[in-house]
Amino acid sequence: MVQKKTAMNQQQAAVESTSTAQVIPPVVAIPAAAVVSEDTETETTVTRKFLCGVVEGFYGRPWTMEQRKELFRRLKKWKLNTYLYAPKDDYKHRMFWRELYSVEEAEQLMILISASQEFNVEFIYAISPGLDITFSSAKEISTLKRKLDQVTHFGCKSFALLFDDIDHNMCPADKEVFSSFAHAQVSITNEIYQYLGEPDTFLFCPTEYCGTFCYPNVVHSPYLKTVGEKLLPGIDVLWTGPKVVSKEISVESIEEVSKIIKRAPVIWDNIHANDYDQKRLFLGPYKGRSTELIPRLKGVLTNPNCEFEANFVAIHTLSTWYKSNMNGVRKDVVMADSEDSTISIQIKLENEGSDEDLETDVLYSPQMALKLALQEWLQDFGVAQQYNNRQVAHSGPKTSTIDSTALGTSSSLHATTMVTTVYQQPIMSQGTGLTGESSPVTKEVATTVEEEKKQQPIMSQGTGLTGESSPVTKEVATTVEEEKKQQFDEEPMEMVVEKPEETDTKNVDEILTDIVKSKLTEELKPMDTDKESIAESKSPEMSVQDDSGSDIAPMQTDDQISKDQYLPGPNEKPLYTVEALTLEDMNLLAELFYLPYEHGPRAVQMLREFQWLRANSSVVSVNSRGKDTEKIDEWRARATKFEEMCCSVMTMFTRLSNCANRTILYDLYPYMWDIKSIISMVKSFVQWLGCRSQSSAQFLSGDQEPWAFRGGLAGEFQRMLPIDGANDLFFQPPPLVPTSKVYTIRPYYPKDEASVFGICRDMYSDEISEDSFAEHPDLIGDKLVGGLLALSLDYCFVLEDEDGICGFALGTVDVKPYIKKFKMSWLPYMQEKYSKPDTTKALSEAEKIILSFHEDDDELPESFLANFPSLIKVDIHTKVSDPSVAKSMMACLLSSLKANGSRGAFCKVRPTDKRSLEFYSKLGCFEIAKMDGFSKDVIILGRCL
Repeated sequence: MVQKKTAMNQQQAAVESTSTAQVIPPVVAIPAAAVVSEDTETETTVTRKFLCGVVEGFYGRPWTMEQRKELFRRLKKWKLNTYLYAPKDDYKHRMFWRELYSVEEAEQLMILISASQEFNVEFIYAISPGLDITFSSAKEISTLKRKLDQVTHFGCKSFALLFDDIDHNMCPADKEVFSSFAHAQVSITNEIYQYLGEPDTFLFCPTEYCGTFCYPNVVHSPYLKTVGEKLLPGIDVLWTGPKVVSKEISVESIEEVSKIIKRAPVIWDNIHANDYDQKRLFLGPYKGRSTELIPRLKGVLTNPNCEFEANFVAIHTLSTWYKSNMNGVRKDVVMADSEDSTISIQIKLENEGSDEDLETDVLYSPQMALKLALQEWLQDFGVAQQYNNRQVAHSGPKTSTIDSTALGTSSSLHATTMVTTVYQQPIMSQGTGLTGESSPVTKEVATTVEEEKKQQPIMSQGTGLTGESSPVTKEVATTVEEEKKQQFDEEPMEMVVEKPEETDTKNVDEILTDIVKSKLTEELKPMDTDKESIAESKSPEMSVQDDSGSDIAPMQTDDQISKDQYLPGPNEKPLYTVEALTLEDMNLLAELFYLPYEHGPRAVQMLREFQWLRANSSVVSVNSRGKDTEKIDEWRARATKFEEMCCSVMTMFTRLSNCANRTILYDLYPYMWDIKSIISMVKSFVQWLGCRSQSSAQFLSGDQEPWAFRGGLAGEFQRMLPIDGANDLFFQPPPLVPTSKVYTIRPYYPKDEASVFGICRDMYSDEISEDSFAEHPDLIGDKLVGGLLALSLDYCFVLEDEDGICGFALGTVDVKPYIKKFKMSWLPYMQEKYSKPDTTKALSEAEKIILSFHEDDDELPESFLANFPSLIKVDIHTKVSDPSVAKSMMACLLSSLKANGSRGAFCKVRPTDKRSLEFYSKLGCFEIAKMDGFSKDVIILGRCL
């Protein structure tokens, strides 16, 4: 995971890893790494293995055993050779690093190590004791050795010691022994390295693991200087680049850090890490790293997306990058995306269609690498696959630990390992630290599902060098407005929080103290393997949003997972009808979810078009209509083009939802659902702009940090809508069962009146007999929405599916002039249409409604209308199964009202109408306290804009 910093301080959370097993290095060409001599700045070359592969170090839902085995298969196929095991949910990796693994846990780790060896992938086990270890304590060092002895007996021969995201201050005992924090870390690292027999691969993650964390800078950092001078030369150093999430890693920056640490670093690359933002996924190519870096590095380990199946492009393009200069001898050429600069690779692509036989000296182009990856990935979407890759809740009781002496040979490969789902769905991705691992601290926020929905990622884990997301990073809850203003140099993870009113200004010490306290008060359990406490098995379709309800997700044993899958019966409707994706769909998917610092070309085009349509909407407003035909035609043409782009997203969403490979779908669906929902709103808003002017929007430009794009493309569009701060309306979790059904929200037209009236009748008939309205079929519609449809056409929207209109959202921007027009024109028409009933006898429900047209209505007080000037009416038919569409309709309506100056909106509901009261409450409306002038027969609900 990606590591984060607080807005005021560097973030310190830790790198979590737990695993074992060394593997036989794969047979690949070995580049020469640049090594800087202690006494001279002259570079020499040493032939050694170049580590290139993947880190599983994020915080949240770990990958399953089956997914890891699939990863090993892909690594071997793509000529990559390394896997760093550091899942945060094995808390024995960091928070309780002293505890040994149980028998069941040991079996799982041995299985994993055996699998890596089978595919010739080097398995590196990382441990992160820095949070509370006493460096000067012989007992502590012995405990660490005993833990690593146990892992060694699992078959592991490669290790990593991580000290990222921790407090720089030493305890009093350590201060008496060591002159600096760096000396303490180097001392214990050297001792462990020698104790393990100086393994061929031994990684060290420094506390200052990126340029921005170095004090005062990389060149003059006393910490790095000590590491370079005192750390044994056989130990490699992890480094994330200039930043935690580095947009570019230049040759010059690597030469700079290599000089001070006196060795070539291993890059822990967070370019594709997404655990710091619940709405972001990265499907763009490996980019911003010159292939000329390869001979200057000891390796590159990518810390990718939390969702396993979403990492095909990230790993595939890393492989293409590595193979383009695998021998480390070609003089690099500037990587360009233009076709002219990538002739050789393009020829290969056209002739062979894959990168299997690419020569190792072809030039690297990110765009060509992406094209290769998408072509190969597209084939997987058509393969019917549905292995159970969901996580299950962890069991309760601790199991007995096993000492290293009790271990025998590793078990054979079988079954899959499932682990606890920490968040309700992948949308809530945690941030990773330098290590790319999400720090446990981040996960310590034991919020409920509803709280997570609102504040994610308040504990968006930042990842450390190890790839772990640091807890501190997600705690930075800066507001949207503050984010727009902040241009200083911060990491992306800090801007993820959805709660704008909470800005964390704690320093690192306070945060870590709070974290430790909260951790110790939790009921923590080890990697659970208890066979008795298995959560009821759900099908993958039903567990897309399964939440374990626990912050700690121990590793599960294979036999804890029921293999039963839900399949519709012979007479039941199928969950989906297979529909093939196209290469164009794949390109669009990647461009919607590109890279941390940039959107794909079509995503950028959509943003720019929407910005232009907003800024120039005045030319098609009512007041300007017909004044400048040329500009009006241009606006209409560009609006049509924009709507076509939106429709292409909807089409791709439908095909993806119906793809044969459900395993891939489960990982991508929450993100596609999110972008589909916001695109639907934006499309509706543009249609509304066609008849109403709108103020111009602010648009992000320049070289922004990743957090400036908080929420990804969906967040960009949200910020360009007038009600960008209404986060509750934009949070629309995906359904439990993936569906390809798409609803359309569009402006209301007079021809829609009968359909809207029909909805009113259907919804009202639940409370009364339909017989009393047989003589007046339009009565309910006239009473509930007739006035708004006739007098406020510009603020009316309808919801539509394949069967027709199934919902509406109506309003008027200022109720005072509306009421005047209502009394002057609409009310007399109603009084003429419906004769006043005889009040001397008992009245039917229909007659009571008719009578209301002939009676004076109470006027609302001016003090109330000053804050809530707009009247709204929203409803959806009971047949609509997707609750998110009501939020989308409300967002469209409120956007149109706020765009024309409204400060707040209100609605009137009868006290007996419990359904409507609950419905509006879920849309963020609250009951207004009774004021003089309020009718006793209605409850007034309001919402500020």
